[in-house]
Amino acid sequence: MRKRTKKKRNRKWIWLLLAIPVVWMTGSIGLSFVWPDVSKLRKTNPVKTSFMEYREDEWKSEGKNIRIRQRWVPLGRISPYVIKAVIIAEDDKFWRHEGFDYAAIQKAVEKDLKQRKFKVGGSTISQQLAKNLFLTPSKNPVRKVREAVYTWRMEQNLSKKRIIELYLNVAEWGQGIFGIEMAAQHHFGKSAAALSAMEAARLAAVLPNPRLYSPTGNSRYVTYRSEKIYGIMVRRGIVIEEYEEVLQDPRETGIDPAAGAPVTVGQDEKTTAASPANPVPGNSGSPPAPVPEASTQGQKPPSANLPGEPQPPRHAGP
Repeated sequence: MRKRTKKKRNRKWIWLLLAIPVVWMTGSIGLSFVWPDVSKLRKTNPVKTSFMEYREDEWKSEGKNIRIRQRWVPLGRISPYVIKAVIIAEDDKFWRHEGFDYAAIQKAVEKDLKQRKFKVGGSTISQQLAKNLFLTPSKNPVRKVREAVYTWRMEQNLSKKRIIELYLNVAEWGQGIFGIEMAAQHHFGKSAAALSAMEAARLAAVLPNPRLYSPTGNSRYVTYRSEKIYGIMVRRGIVIEEYEEVLQDPRETGIDPAAGAPVTVGQDEKTTAASPANPVPGNSGSPPAPVPEASTQGQKPPSANLPGEPQPPRHAGP
């Protein structure tokens, strides 16, 4: 009887010793699954994102011969108008939050509960970037948890300027069009550095669904949304309309729109670039104060109240 008991104890120890490395390996895989190493993104530009791969699989399954068109540009070669317009349109609290806009998330959850659906919108630019870089468009709870972890890790390891630079270079702007440089060339025939304020506003306006809407089209939705974004830029002192008119004439500036011109980005990570074409009143190391009547506080500038205007379905990308 004692021998049997001793054998059982020995078997338990053997199983325990075998289980330890298995548990350790499983835990390591699990941690790598939800605890990503994003530090390499500080200096390395991703060649292809998970969302790009998703699109390629989609095109292949549909028998479409479409390829990814993208050209990477540093933040200093992107018009400051683009940076401002995209932040106004997609995430007005970008410079102030740490990855999440809790007020917007709360409103999105309340809306989902009313509609009995699990969509959970209210995504910040950081969240959209995490989804595009590492995940699929699925909106199941597990994916949302992983998105939150990726977002938190990026905010801990990357500067705000680097996050917006990554976002602008991987965002989808049309069928096979990725990144602001290719978007500028494709839609306006010029570099990202040469984009005007209104062109920037129109590019920002189509981000919710760039395959359904074109920044150069005559959609009522795009027109309304871009004009509202542009109006906020004017009221905040980002755009001086008289100067903007001069910029549209190459004879006055000597700038070739196709080539563009370098744009200097400020040293403060919490501010976007300031230039004669992009004055930021009272800019002393902090983002320009929002204009009460124009600020949407993290929500998209165009409200859902536009008479007769259908709200576009948000696509799987940014």
